[in-house]
Amino acid sequence: MAQDYNSTVNLPKTEFPMRAALPKREPDMLKQWYDMDLYHEMLKRTEGRPVFDLHDGPPFSNGAIHMGTALNKCLKDFITRYKSMSGWQAIYYPGWDNHGMP
Repeated sequence: MAQDYNSTVNLPKTEFPMRAALPKREPDMLKQWYDMDLYHEMLKRTEGRPVFDLHDGPPFSNGAIHMGTALNKCLKDFITRYKSMSGWQAIYYPGWDNHGMP
């Protein structure tokens, strides 16, 4: 029979759940962010600073999503956040016009 070692290990107590259950929690988090108007609040906070625009290209329509796609999006996110924290008004414009349509 397995032995219970919980009482022998000095671990911190936390109220965090053992599992994140993100698929269940994400809709509530997104609603909270939309209710707070978080993106526009961020833009208002940086108003008057030099502008850094990042115009992202359209998603790839000629193949499956791969690790390079994820790296591309992550790097653009990092750059935009870095610029925002470095005193710029960083605005991210996603691109969707990959077929010549709006």
